[in-house]
Amino acid sequence: MNKWLFIVIIAVPVVELLGIIQMGHWLGGWTTFLLLVLMAVAGAYLARAEGRKVWVEAQRQMQAGQIPGLKLLDGICVLAGGFLLMFPGFLSDIVGITLLIPVTRPFYRVLMLQWIEKRMRNGSFRIGRF
Repeated sequence: MNKWLFIVIIAVPVVELLGIIQMGHWLGGWTTFLLLVLMAVAGAYLARAEGRKVWVEAQRQMQAGQIPGLKLLDGICVLAGGFLLMFPGFLSDIVGITLLIPVTRPFYRVLMLQWIEKRMRNGSFRIGRF
């Protein structure tokens, strides 16, 4: 696990930086900068709006006596999407926006459910203190 985390910590910023440099060559420096700022502002707005929707729906399900399992996963997607939009770079912006859009969110939800199921089957999924 640690070697994968190390690779991600090194590889993602390098890919993001190369993407920014390439877009700067294609569009120009100021246009690239403005595009990054625009993506961050639009992403913050979208994260806030989608976060409210998920929160209201989860509360509605709890008041109806249901467990809001899928809405909690949607909340994790919205949180992760908003977090990714804080980082400058086009790759993180694309993934962040797809995490925020309700149409593409079920794809990530399925991936999370598969990951959780796999961890539960082999006994390495823990809730609580580590």
